[in-house]
Amino acid sequence: MLKILVTGATGFIGRYVIKRLLLSGHEIITTARRNAGEAVSCFPELKNTRYIQKDLNDQENDYYSFFNEPDIVIHTSWEGLPNYDKLYHIERNLPANYYFIKNIISNGLGDITITGTCLEYGLLEGCLSENTNTRPCTNYGLAKDTLRKFVETLQGNYSFVYKWLRLFYPYGQGQQEKSLWGQMQDAISKNVKEFNMSPGEQLRDFFTIEKGAEYIASCALQNEITGIINCCSGKPMSVRRFAEEFFEQRGYSIKLNLGYYPYSRHEPLAFWGDNGKLLRIMDNE
Repeated sequence: MLKILVTGATGFIGRYVIKRLLLSGHEIITTARRNAGEAVSCFPELKNTRYIQKDLNDQENDYYSFFNEPDIVIHTSWEGLPNYDKLYHIERNLPANYYFIKNIISNGLGDITITGTCLEYGLLEGCLSENTNTRPCTNYGLAKDTLRKFVETLQGNYSFVYKWLRLFYPYGQGQQEKSLWGQMQDAISKNVKEFNMSPGEQLRDFFTIEKGAEYIASCALQNEITGIINCCSGKPMSVRRFAEEFFEQRGYSIKLNLGYYPYSRHEPLAFWGDNGKLLRIMDNE
């Protein structure tokens, strides 16, 4: 039985990863800033884990011992989203996350999986592989990409395995209200007749958060394929079609007010992930 620590336990990604890991039979340690009573009350799955309250901005001398010497860490914690352009990502998140990762590795951790982002690729278009040079154009993407480079540099000083998972577009229950999925859920709850959105022709790589949690857990629990791994479906879909299917599947008739919002300036018109490495992992389970 492995001892697995999941950070960001009350976040959108972390919560689903924990649910998936609880099926594996391993010992799960979880952490977030919320106190234990509030966290367990809001997220019942945490009752089946060993929850340790911790704000990772508050530095420890030895995170490895503090979290009971885990065999594997799945690091999903990251603050300030979905505000991609905030300097907060560079000025606070980047140093805090680097300190945590370096500290826990230098004190004994040998295996870490970290969630990155497709925004590390910047405005590049088409099918993007892990070998594609990154060109982040947001502070969030730059901070994540820089953190990855810092982690790679650590391998010259410490012996550990790392998996850097570039997440594309997971969606599902519990996603932030400002996300497309969250806004569409809100439209249904308010029974609006028209949904304001962009022109909708941009192509994105969508997958359910349940599938994303499966991807993350599977990557973390193996060591044959390491380094950067695109966490994606590999199948482009227009945002317009995504919205149409969302409402159709729920039996909700609504007019899409296309072009109400402009296209995002921090994302290209059409991009999706090459999921070849991920498929090899999933096929080997």
